[in-house]
Amino acid sequence: MTTRWAPAKKDTLRELATEILHNYGRGRVVVAVDGDGSSGRAAFADDLAEAVRETGHAAFRASTASFSKRADGSGPESDPELDESLFRRVLIEPFRLGGSTGWVERAYDAAADRPVESAWVTGPADALLLVDGAQLSRPGLSGLWHYRVWVTDDDARVDARAKASAVVDNSDPEHPRRRFDDAC
Repeated sequence: MTTRWAPAKKDTLRELATEILHNYGRGRVVVAVDGDGSSGRAAFADDLAEAVRETGHAAFRASTASFSKRADGSGPESDPELDESLFRRVLIEPFRLGGSTGWVERAYDAAADRPVESAWVTGPADALLLVDGAQLSRPGLSGLWHYRVWVTDDDARVDARAKASAVVDNSDPEHPRRRFDDAC
């Protein structure tokens, strides 16, 4: 039986962080971490942000879930919907302005179905903002990202993966690996 070499999690994260910083090391950069719900995209985004910080570069985290609320009149069984206007107005646009402009990383608690108190964050002129969420390539959001990571635990959404800058197979979260083509 042949065992396949699997990279350690830290190696994959460091390589991806290095690639992003090589291409986007200056200015304010917004990175999407997309994937299906079971792919572990939020945890992967947290780990990637930490790998970026380990290089000495500033990295911040946000999730579209923190800008999503239930539609008026809908019950707890409905899926929260992203408030794109709020998301752009208090997170994306202020982050991109740079300087001393503050932004909000979290505006809504979808589980409790209520807004949260705004906590304004500032950062250096050169910084990455990693945003996790589902369907980040949809119209209205697709143009926001400088770089897009698709995190998958299967091959079901090939169409969405095709729009990604990098595809990461996260079927084994302790050994995620880059996918460069369907032969991997």
